[in-house]
Amino acid sequence: MAKTVLITGANGGLGKETARQFAMIDTTKTVYLACRNPEKAEDTKESLKKSTGRSIFEILVLDTSDINSVRYAVDSLNLPVDGLVMNAGGIVGKNFAEKTADGVTQMVAVNLLGHVVLLEELLKSEKLTEAAIFSGSETARGVPRLGLKKPRLNSYSVDEFATVCDGTFFTGKANFMIAYQYVKFLGALYMGAMSRRYPDLRLMTVSPGSTIGTDIYNKAPLSKRVILKIVSALPIKSRHGRYFHGVEAGAKRYVDALNDNSYKTGAFYASEKSVLTGPMVDQGAFFADLNNEHYQDNACEALHRFVHQGGIPV
Repeated sequence: MAKTVLITGANGGLGKETARQFAMIDTTKTVYLACRNPEKAEDTKESLKKSTGRSIFEILVLDTSDINSVRYAVDSLNLPVDGLVMNAGGIVGKNFAEKTADGVTQMVAVNLLGHVVLLEELLKSEKLTEAAIFSGSETARGVPRLGLKKPRLNSYSVDEFATVCDGTFFTGKANFMIAYQYVKFLGALYMGAMSRRYPDLRLMTVSPGSTIGTDIYNKAPLSKRVILKIVSALPIKSRHGRYFHGVEAGAKRYVDALNDNSYKTGAFYASEKSVLTGPMVDQGAFFADLNNEHYQDNACEALHRFVHQGGIPV
């Protein structure tokens, strides 16, 4: 059981609910709220103290879109953390395809590259002791109901994965959902590679499922938000329930995976093949690309091209 946990994107939604659920576990001693906005973080901290009755929350100012901010945040940590939940991210907004100073798209920067630096800086400084979760998505294995096929590349080379990072992989008008899908696919491969480099830790990808009220819905274009809200209200049921669930269920996935050793390192846990909620299973069981070690290593190396000052060699 993780006694000290660091959660990115903890200002609201899944991140805040994950912090609340960890605080409701008696053995949890400290929860770091990693947020880019210190004023909002203070409000969140006070709200969580009231809702849980515990004063175990600490603020860590951290912006996953800014590599220097991430490094500074890790340097400021005085003690190691047992668990890391890399939750920050989402659709990003209409500027998702714009490039950052590091040469990646905003989508990659916020969802993935900042977390790559965060994880590796914690590892280099020996400030992560047990487990880390990268927030995944069922889109990474394909979701036919959303018009998303399984992600496919031509060569799966380092160079081609790098084009996913800088956005040149996508031809024509950029599609926010496809860009999001490939970033989550890339992240799952990266975590697979890192799990083999650090076999004494549990490094996993965990999807919170199709969760209402998260950034993927709030920052989607208006037309998409309308469709998603209509669909979420329909009484369409799978054998596990609705195709959408609340933040409580999504956050519980993170908490369960981090605290339960039966969730294995290197795996990508998400909903069963034909649904978006319900029990989690290892996605590699029906999408073999996720377990391909050559793909994993190439994805990892491609990401390191954009980390200019450090990073763990592959």
